[in-house]
Amino acid sequence: MLLNHTILQLRTTGLPPKRARELGHLGYLQWLGSLPGFASYQAEAMRAYAAAKPYLRESPALAVFCELLVESTRNPAQPLTLILPSKQRRGGAKGRRAVM
Repeated sequence: MLLNHTILQLRTTGLPPKRARELGHLGYLQWLGSLPGFASYQAEAMRAYAAAKPYLRESPALAVFCELLVESTRNPAQPLTLILPSKQRRGGAKGRRAVM
């Protein structure tokens, strides 16, 4: 189930606020893309929120994900402002040094 996988990915701790916001938005997009075409958005959003609620205090990215769910159900006719993460180097010597 992709919802559980998304929640697991977002349950990271110790993230800076900017990165938590980026990951929360990506998690929302991932969850939204996994919805079947015939599904009720309201029901699926409530189910996702209920599944993520026990972990909200430990993960800022998951809190952003839930804020987006709540905002989208309150204002369904309005576009959400979603952000994509900034490009960053993931490998090479500089990436390995950054981990240390």
